[in-house]
Formats: sequence, C-alpha cells, structure tokens
Amino acid sequence: MKTDRSPSSAPHRIEVKVREKTQLFNSMDPSPFHEKDLDPDAEEFIESWAMEYPRKDPVHLIVHLENCPAGTEQEIEHGVHHHFAIKEKLTWLELKRLLRNGRASLIIGSTCLALCLLAGQYLQKQPGTGESMLRESLTIAGWVAMWRPMEIFLYEWWPLRRRAQIYRKLSRMPVDVKNREG
Repeated sequence: MKTDRSPSSAPHRIEVKVREKTQLFNSMDPSPFHEKDLDPDAEEFIESWAMEYPRKDPVHLIVHLENCPAGTEQEIEHGVHHHFAIKEKLTWLELKRLLRNGRASLIIGSTCLALCLLAGQYLQKQPGTGESMLRESLTIAGWVAMWRPMEIFLYEWWPLRRRAQIYRKLSRMPVDVKNREG
C-alpha cells in the first residue's frame, strides 16, 4: 500500500495492493459482496491517507489486484463507494445527535448557571465568610455546568463535520482496479 503526493491540481493517488478482491472487504460481513464493509485495515489505510490531503483536493483510489476477473472493477468501486456513503451518513447522524445533546446541555447548563448566580446575589446581601465562600462556590459551579455545552459547540462538532466531508469525497472518488503480475 502506498500513496503518491502529487500537485494539488491532480488527484492524490491512494494505491492498495491485494491478491484478491476479498482481501479488501470484511469477510465477517454477511451482506452481499457489493454492500460489504471494507476490511478494517484497508478502511483505516484509505481514510488516513485521505485525511492527510487538503479536504477539497480530489483523491483517486487505485487497487492493484493479482487476479482481476471481468466485472471486478465495478464490484470494487461500488463496494468502496457504498461503504464510505454509509460512513458519511452515520457520521452526519452522529453530528446531529451531538448537536441535539449540546442544545440540551446548554439549556441545563444555562438554567443551572442562572440559579447559581441568583442564589449568589441573594447571599451577597448576607454578611459573613461562610456566605461569601458559598456565593463564590455557586458562581464556579454555575460556570462548570456550562463546560459541556461549551465543549460541544466550540470543539467537538467540527472534527465530525470534517470526517463526514472526507467520507463524502471517498464515496465519490474514482476507483481503478489494475491487474498486477503476481
């Protein structure tokens, strides 16, 4: 397995060498061949190289196969495209679920923050060291309650979006199957 780092105007090539087409796909998957999942090692190899390149640069998968019977190229191309289209769909669903959890966390965190700040305002009118410590603790607790929504909306969503975009690109990339001499 190798890659060719070509100029950004030409597609980046990802090359995979296998003896037979079944090595490219997960043998434990009971689906029909054209709907099988990729072998985890092949999937990781293709994904990792695709993520190395700029997101908008095209990629081209070249599969070198020892035995390449007629119709194999279409089967492999359809299988690879199907696999990454499913991964794209699942990643968008994961992003949607994350943002839904983020909205729920934001409501809970905002409510908690508001209650803590209101309680702190009430305690501000009470003199004493204990009340002062409790007021500061409530302020900190309120902001800690905002930690998760801030984490989701500032950091967690964009890697999922990028991964989904990579999967979209992989689900549409050209796939060439070349017969290689064993």
